[in-house]
Amino acid sequence: MSDIIPVEVPTVGESISEVQIGNWLKQEGDWVKSGEDLVEIETEKASVQIPAPASGYLQSITKQSDEFAEVGQQIASIQVAEQPAGGDGGSSNGGSAPAAGNTASAPAPTASAPAPSSPAKSGGGFVMPAAQRVLDEHKLDASQVPATGPGGRLLKEDVLAYIRNGSSRPAPAAPPAAPTAPAAPTAPAAPTQQMSSPETASLMTSGGYRSEEVKPMSMLRRTIASRLVQAQQTAALLTTFNEINMAPVMAIRSKYKDAFAKKHGVKLGFMSFFAKATVEALRRYPAVNAEIRGDSMVYRNYQDIGIAIGGGKGLVVPVLRNVERMSFAEVEGSIAEYARLAGENRLQPSDLMGGTFTISNGGIYGSLLSTPIVNPPQSGILGLHSIQERPVAEDGQVVIRPMMYVALTYDHRIVDGREAVGFLVAIKETIEDPARLFLEV
Repeated sequence: MSDIIPVEVPTVGESISEVQIGNWLKQEGDWVKSGEDLVEIETEKASVQIPAPASGYLQSITKQSDEFAEVGQQIASIQVAEQPAGGDGGSSNGGSAPAAGNTASAPAPTASAPAPSSPAKSGGGFVMPAAQRVLDEHKLDASQVPATGPGGRLLKEDVLAYIRNGSSRPAPAAPPAAPTAPAAPTAPAAPTQQMSSPETASLMTSGGYRSEEVKPMSMLRRTIASRLVQAQQTAALLTTFNEINMAPVMAIRSKYKDAFAKKHGVKLGFMSFFAKATVEALRRYPAVNAEIRGDSMVYRNYQDIGIAIGGGKGLVVPVLRNVERMSFAEVEGSIAEYARLAGENRLQPSDLMGGTFTISNGGIYGSLLSTPIVNPPQSGILGLHSIQERPVAEDGQVVIRPMMYVALTYDHRIVDGREAVGFLVAIKETIEDPARLFLEV
């Protein structure tokens, strides 16, 4: 008798008791190798992959994408088995997991009695259990719905998309037997309203369908929302602005970007200039790098700067440790690596913890001006914006320069207005005269 190994939600942090199921990287019936990633789970801080505890067939997925599970809860199981000869096994090559409790020599299930752990097969592909449930709810035939899953699998998302597009219609019923006597005429049935699944609610209007999709808020988004509300309710937030002539930095970047990339293997961007300029500004105005802890103010003699990055699950802020000791290449390389991990949802909770100050670059999305919100318990955040050519006055003449608005949102409980304005002036002076970064003036 083959062993059945449970797949459970691991401990991912001392204070984390619940996670949200992300994307299943394998499907029921697939053969998986021990240590191979099965599913992504999302915590309030980051996304983590759960590896297979043993080699075998993935069975009994009990928690689907977007559902919640507690730490230690079983979300699937694996039937231990050797890799099939001639391929990687699983439903990707037409095979499926043997039924639990059967040996490898047991006869294959017939079409009239499919193995419970195997996806149903229809229209040349496999229908996943979650998709079959939605099909049954809407009385649809699997052959009506285009399948987009690997190996021709019909996914729940395929069925929901089919329904949202207004194409749902009952599966054709079997033709009735010929009546032995003329049927009595009946009044036409009153039109009935077809109710949608919990995932999709549709309202019929004269102009067609208007649909709404209800999805649970992700763990990461819930944490972001909670922390932003906390910042608004507990801190005395104020924002001050300035503008910077980006021409000097753009000239340096244009001159040295090819040599920089060739030597260090990473592109020279603007963020490294702003990170190093921020270090100098934080040294001049240490209150912006401090935090309130109870009735005390904690001043730090190091600069751990969080860099806001758009990831697969939303905005994340990984932290660069001791930026004051990092070179330009180390800053750019770290940001590039964090961006790659964020895009793959592979950032670890430790990558996001801590931080004494944050830089958020809304300019890459086209933002001209904004008021960023402080990430508590930090006391300040620097907002960068898009670079635009604007007319400015220099030496009594109107000239066109590439200008950027910058914003500093700060906690007025610990940072005075004079310090906030001085902080932005220090950033402006350093970026407009980058030699200051190397001469320390």
